[in-house]
Amino acid sequence: MNRHQDTCQHLLNTGREILAERGFSSVGLSNILQQAGVPKGSFYHYFKSKESFGEAVLEDYFVSYMENLEARFSDDTQPALDRLMSYWQHWQQQYCGPAGLKDCLVVKLSAEVADLSEAMRLTLRDGTDRIIDSIILCVEAAIAEGALRDQNARQLATSLYQLWLGASLLTKLHRDDQHMMHAMAFTRELIKG
Repeated sequence: MNRHQDTCQHLLNTGREILAERGFSSVGLSNILQQAGVPKGSFYHYFKSKESFGEAVLEDYFVSYMENLEARFSDDTQPALDRLMSYWQHWQQQYCGPAGLKDCLVVKLSAEVADLSEAMRLTLRDGTDRIIDSIILCVEAAIAEGALRDQNARQLATSLYQLWLGASLLTKLHRDDQHMMHAMAFTRELIKG
């Protein structure tokens, strides 16, 4: 990576950290630049606006998220159903572990930016569609292995993802692990066949 790529990636990483913690609207460009230690001119070399920066942060987030998800779901040393449950267990740990709510830009930004920025809304939509598509493939593999009854994989994957997004929001509101525990219990009910 050259110096320019390093600066751009540093801005994206800093933005991701700040936006996951504070949201999009409440953060000014000066806050991002100050924390990143990057001058305004350098920022505008890479991004035409704060909105285009927000879109780039989301795209970068989804690239990283999908790499991790695909690595988890393609680990054929475990049955597909175990890989699927491992995903939900990891999600639960992200929300209920000692670090608390961490780095979920989908949960943090979806409602906030959907009405502010069409480009960011579309990036979030497309990213979550890719996540659901990966979950579908894992569900289909579990069905093929006989671990899940034959059913509509898209419907199950979408329902599970919606369940966990909703539980994540409620966990943020209540600041306890009750909704994550309910999501896990209901997930087990849905997949036991």
